[in-house]
Amino acid sequence: MRIDVQGLTVRYGDVTAIDDMSFSLSGNKIYGLLGRNGSGKTSLMSALAGYRKPSGSVQLDGLPVFENAAAMRQVCLVRHTADAADKGDKVSHVLEYGAAWRDTWDNDYALELIDLFGIGMGTKAGELSLGQRSALGVVIGLASRSPLTMLDEAHLGMDTPTRYAFYDALLHDFMEHPRTIIISTHLIEELASLLEEVLIIDSGRLVLQEEADVLRSRGTEVTGNAADVDEFTAGLTVLGEKSLGRTKAAMVYGALDDEQLVRARQLGLELGPTALQDLFVHLTDPVGGKR
Repeated sequence: MRIDVQGLTVRYGDVTAIDDMSFSLSGNKIYGLLGRNGSGKTSLMSALAGYRKPSGSVQLDGLPVFENAAAMRQVCLVRHTADAADKGDKVSHVLEYGAAWRDTWDNDYALELIDLFGIGMGTKAGELSLGQRSALGVVIGLASRSPLTMLDEAHLGMDTPTRYAFYDALLHDFMEHPRTIIISTHLIEELASLLEEVLIIDSGRLVLQEEADVLRSRGTEVTGNAADVDEFTAGLTVLGEKSLGRTKAAMVYGALDDEQLVRARQLGLELGPTALQDLFVHLTDPVGGKR
């Protein structure tokens, strides 16, 4: 499912959540939607799901999503645990609702995920733990097999083993059933290996849209003798530094040219990739970030 957004603006009274945003997603990828708290991630996803009339244009495969029942049936947005179900509904009923609403629903896969996450079919949603309610939301998102599936921090209530089980399930199912998946998260490094393309937003504006591997190539970790690292990084944009005795590691932003690579070898420095999360922090830094 292709997504085209042009001039999208979302306001709540005097507050502008999304400010004249435009971008296109080609589809059949796992996209990471990254932004600090209050950056507009949830507002953007709600507009993509057709939950509110847009100021601007939001189209899915060339058709507007707002007040378009056919388009909205192709979209699944799991915003947070409270969205998973009414607290009085049994888990079995939640799955029935999913099957009734979406033609793409895979009930066998839903039952497989319910078993994976240890959720009781006869349990009421309100009686589930926070982690189980998060897992139930993920079940709805993945089993919907919707051409556009959006998970807005849906995994944050899970403990670490459950989150990793979710990541494995997401990747395996995406490989078998490609579709457009958008995930917003603060756990950037946990999800980094899954993301094919990244959108970074800040204060309602699009800061960057880039393939994840290309974005990672913009940063380099330089490690070696502290004095040599200081010499090499002089004049470069340094994102952060760590020292242990005489050894120092500095994270720099920006591609290194051939001359710099030769100099690094002459100094005996080790060059490695920079974490996606460190690049995100730099790009959304209100003081030093690059816009």
